[in-house]
Amino acid sequence: MFSKTCEYALRALIYIAQQSKNDSRVGIKDISKSIHSPEHFIAKILQDLSRKGFVQSAKGPNGGFYMDQKNLQTSIADIVREIDGDKLFSGCGLGLEQCSETHPCPLHDQFKSIRQDLRIMLETSKIQNFVDNLDLKLTYLKA
Repeated sequence: MFSKTCEYALRALIYIAQQSKNDSRVGIKDISKSIHSPEHFIAKILQDLSRKGFVQSAKGPNGGFYMDQKNLQTSIADIVREIDGDKLFSGCGLGLEQCSETHPCPLHDQFKSIRQDLRIMLETSKIQNFVDNLDLKLTYLKA
């Protein structure tokens, strides 16, 4: 459903948010190891997300990535749109370019409602919600 880049970004941001408690910062090596992603790839993703304000970073011996209160209120939909674009929320279920209300594909009507439910779920899911559920051990970020 999400690109590999988006999957790594979501896992990294949730991990960073969880580690950001008590003003802690987390380095690329730790992030990479904890979310099972290639270090170089996640570094590039986080650098881009830092420039765009989705995560904060600091250089130096006590540097690393962290999230502030504003970042914790970011919706998963915002992150998905930033990385994968809007196709998940507006694209055709069969990937057809010409699919529309006036020229529907065979899945159009059923997929439209699924797409809408997915958009609502991701827009109402905030990074903080995931951190809270991880802290309560209701969900897990690692296998």
